[in-house]
Formats: sequence, structure tokens, C-alpha cells
Amino acid sequence: MNSIKAKHHPSLLVSVVFLILLVGIISFFMIGLEAAPHIPILIAIFILVGYGLWNKITYQSLQKAMGLGAGSAMGAVFLFFVIGILISSWMISGTIPVLMTTGLSLISTTWFYAVVFAITGIIGISLGSSLTTTATVGVALIGMAGAMDASLAITAGAIVSGAFFGDKMSPLSDTTNLASTIVGVDLFEHIKHISLTTIPAFIISFIAFAILSPSGSHASNNIAQYQEALQGTGLIHWSSWIPLIVLIGCTIIKLSAFLSLSISSVVASIIAIAVNKFPLSAIPAIWFGGYTGNSDFDPVNELITKGGLESMFFTIALVLLALSFGGLLFVTGILPAILEALQKRLKRTRSIIASTAGTAIGVNVFIGEQYLSILLTGETFQQIYERAGLTKKALSRTLEDAGTVINPLVPWSVCGVFIADVLGIPVLTYLPFAFFCLLSPVITILFGARTAKK
Repeated sequence: MNSIKAKHHPSLLVSVVFLILLVGIISFFMIGLEAAPHIPILIAIFILVGYGLWNKITYQSLQKAMGLGAGSAMGAVFLFFVIGILISSWMISGTIPVLMTTGLSLISTTWFYAVVFAITGIIGISLGSSLTTTATVGVALIGMAGAMDASLAITAGAIVSGAFFGDKMSPLSDTTNLASTIVGVDLFEHIKHISLTTIPAFIISFIAFAILSPSGSHASNNIAQYQEALQGTGLIHWSSWIPLIVLIGCTIIKLSAFLSLSISSVVASIIAIAVNKFPLSAIPAIWFGGYTGNSDFDPVNELITKGGLESMFFTIALVLLALSFGGLLFVTGILPAILEALQKRLKRTRSIIASTAGTAIGVNVFIGEQYLSILLTGETFQQIYERAGLTKKALSRTLEDAGTVINPLVPWSVCGVFIADVLGIPVLTYLPFAFFCLLSPVITILFGARTAKK
């Protein structure tokens, strides 16, 4: 999207006021009227088109900017399609049900939220994908929370925190590679450097989740009933572990996320046919519409009725609208004016880091895309860091601390919409409990200056 050239050059004041107006409109519709996020973003697009036409920008230029913005999401769109298929395939192969039953047997009820946080963190590092971790293990863990009468909001916060901790620290992660590459830092040097802020955030989050965890007696009320119902589905078999093993193996040999998820989905479907006796004719319908549970226990049916390509349409439509909105912010000159003003005003180390974090957060909020928050912020601040004598590692670390982990906290963002859809928990419900995501930018702003100098 950074290839979109501004066709108008508004003043900084006009840009800031107009951006605040757009955010206010979106917030009013989403929070005040509880509208689906698609509608307020579409209204914001209408307003930006009108603003562009008023300022003599041709409709062809506006349309091209929207197309370029939406086009930058194509990789994510295809990945979402495959994730929808993966979830339904993992259901019929018994992979998600076996993760649920195993977790219900092994997971600590005393420190439940803390263990959820740690488990998703470890798996996130292994897989290198926060969304894959959330869509697979996260779905299983949110099911366990229901079985234990634990808070779904806190559990979702722990899942999101752990998944994005793992994504941030994994050498297999797209965002980790992007943040290091965009500023020219060695990948493992980058991971080592971000641990200076990431490990403290992890420790504080773990303690907070441990304190909030429910008592053992309260959490274990319905575990046996859930386990029996899951076993009664007939989906669980030793072979149910194979799709997960295949997915981990694909990531270890550094296959792309699209190929890894596709291969695991095909393997899961083969297992469903060969072991769980699903007819071949049923697989296309399940891939498209998802799996529908048929156990004797309704809560388990609700838990395993998930997935399918169709379930991703809500997410995909919002992603395309949000990035089209971002394209219009660029072509109308609103976002470039704000970014250029930042470059001229920053001198002190702490203010530079705080502004870097604020810009990464702002791009997440206004555009809703974590890759763009890393790319645009990295490109904007590279020269500022060089002039101030700050290390490239400090910039790449701040991009991760305030770019990667904030996206799941924005209700209309790519990650926020996806996670809310997959877990069934609204972003604003789990946001107060996503401790790791909330702490990361705070810690980097407060303490990042100490390790930023060359």
C-alpha cells in the first residue's frame, strides 16, 4: 500500500481533525449502535471518496487506491479460506476434539489461565503463527474453559496473549521476519533483542493470569461430562494427532503457512474418510459449510460445530473493506501528512520510541493491518533512528512490541475480526485481559530507551 501516491496534500491540522472524525464515526456505530464493523467502515469509505472528489481527485484515482489497498490483502484472504477448511477438517479427523479431551485431562485447574497462556505461547513459537495457534489449539482451550465454568473472556485474553507471544518470538513467524528484514537486522539478533521487553511482559502476564485463575473445585464441575460427550462423538482416534504433527513438521521445514495448512487439511480429511468413515461425498460440503456436531450433549455440539470456508466470509469482507479504507487514507494525503509531520519533530530517544510505538498502534487502528503497521512505521522511522544514533535493533523491536501485538486488540482489524470469529468472543470482551498485548508497548516505551543507543 505504500506504493499509493497522495493526490492531495492537506495540512497537518486538517488531516488530524479528519482522521479523528472518521474514527469517531466508526466508534459511534460500533460501540454506540453495536453495528457490524463492515457498515461504519463502508460509511467512512463513502466520506473519504466524497472528500477526495471535493479536492479534485479523480474517481479513477480513488478507485485504484481502493483496489491497491484491497489487493494487499489477497495473501491473507487465501490464508483465511484455508484456515476455515482446516478447522472443519480437524473437527472430522478428531484433531480438535482430541486436543480438548487431552487438555481436560492434563491441564491444571489451579492455574488454568496461566497454563493456557503458557501452552499457547509454546505452540505459537513452534508454529510461528498466532492465527493458526488461535484457530486450532485456541479453539480447544476455549472449549475447556466452557467445560470448567471458567471465564471465557479471560481465557480468550490468555489465548491471544500466548499466541502473540509465540508469534513474536518465533523465527518461523512472518511478522518477526518482516520486522527484522525491513530495517536490516539479523533475524536471531532481532529475537534476542526483543526478549529484553518480551520476557518481562511474559512474566508479569503469567503472574496476572495465575492470580485470576479459578479454584480447582469450581473449574472441574463439568469436565467429566464434556470428556464423555467428546468421546461419544466417535471422532477421536490415535490417528487424530497426525494432522497436528504434519502441521508442525511443515513449519519446521519452513513451508509457507498456506501450504502447511493446506497439507494438514488434506491429511485430516483423508483420516476422516479412512478412520472415522466419513463418505467422500460429504467432504466438499464440510469444507464449505463446516462440521455440525451431533452428540447428546448440546454444549459440546456448540463447541464442535465450527469451520468451513463459508465461516470466513465475514472476516474476508471486513479485511477487504478495511484495507480499501487504508488505500483512501493514502491517496487523499491524510495519512502521509501525519507521518511526514512526525519525521520533522522527533529529537529525544524516548520521544522517538514513543512516537514509533504510537505510529505502529495508529496504523493498526486506522488501517487494521499488522503487516502495514510494521512496514509503514519501519520505513517512516529508519532515517530518524539513524540521525539520532539509535540502533536498528531498537526500531525492529519497537515495531514488534507495538505493531504485531496490537492488531488483535482492534475490533475491525484483520487479527481482531478473525480471532473474535474463531473463538466466538468479541474483541472488546477479551481486550482487558490480553495482558501481554497491552503490556508490550508500555514496557518498550518506558524502558526501551535504555537499550536503544549504538
